[in-house]
Amino acid sequence: MTNGVVVMALATTAQVAGDTRQFRLSPNVKRYTLMDTGFKKTNKGGFELERSLDLNSPFTSNTKLKVLVNADLDKLSMAVTTANGLRAVDIFKSDKTAGNVEQFNYVLNDLLQRQVLEQVTD
Repeated sequence: MTNGVVVMALATTAQVAGDTRQFRLSPNVKRYTLMDTGFKKTNKGGFELERSLDLNSPFTSNTKLKVLVNADLDKLSMAVTTANGLRAVDIFKSDKTAGNVEQFNYVLNDLLQRQVLEQVTD
């Protein structure tokens, strides 16, 4: 974190706080697949996905998943943050956030099935 904002450094693999799994971009990922799965193009030519992890409403959220992909489609970063994106959150450390974990896994499974991501480790 820098100045209270979560800094998401891009790398070849990514992992959210508390999760034992690591992910990388699939070698089959395409720009149009990113757009089809909800990624938005950034000013620097990369792509960004923000998904609410609230089971009750996609419009109100206490936590959200943020995924950044660079323009060359070879580096990414992932984080679960507070709704305002200022603080990283570990949704895996408490039973109270089991619904957030369920929604997180749902979003990740969609990205895995659509060949945006692939799992590196278990």
